[in-house]
Amino acid sequence: MKYAALFRGINIGGKNTIKMDDLKRLFLDLGLRKVRTYIQSGNVIFETDFEETPIQNAIYAGFSRRFGFESGVMVRSIDEIKALIDRLPFSAVEIAAAEAADPQVEHLYVCFLDHPPEQARVDALCGGYPGPDLLRMGTRDGYLLCHQSIRRSKLAVRTAKEFDSVTVRNWNTVGKLYGMLSAL
Repeated sequence: MKYAALFRGINIGGKNTIKMDDLKRLFLDLGLRKVRTYIQSGNVIFETDFEETPIQNAIYAGFSRRFGFESGVMVRSIDEIKALIDRLPFSAVEIAAAEAADPQVEHLYVCFLDHPPEQARVDALCGGYPGPDLLRMGTRDGYLLCHQSIRRSKLAVRTAKEFDSVTVRNWNTVGKLYGMLSAL
């Protein structure tokens, strides 16, 4: 099976710095095949015969032992990434409105969660938010559409606080990972 591993909180602002060659070596040492990394934020694609949960646990434990600190990791199969792309819940009009608000920044993100969120938590998160940004949930993932930089989005901050294990990737990165998985 082909998978993507998405790490949380590495190589951000000079903290928890990990070289991608070292991360790739960890995956190879775990017996994973066709390992590739993408950009410095901790994206790894690979093949394995193992199921998602055991491999996610092995990656998490191996990372902690090798690098001396913990980092959350989400694992998604190629089929899950494809379904995530196919289910984009925003209309072309909604995306265009966000892009028009600030054409200089990324607007569309995916929030990867370690488990499906409780609907009450999602309702509470979105219910009290008065701004223009949008969050729509998938099975274990949220789609975030920002009208300004994600760094200035109050909804993005609220999402990170509500789901402490979330890791976020922009839409272009999600598409690139799917392309890399398809080419394995």
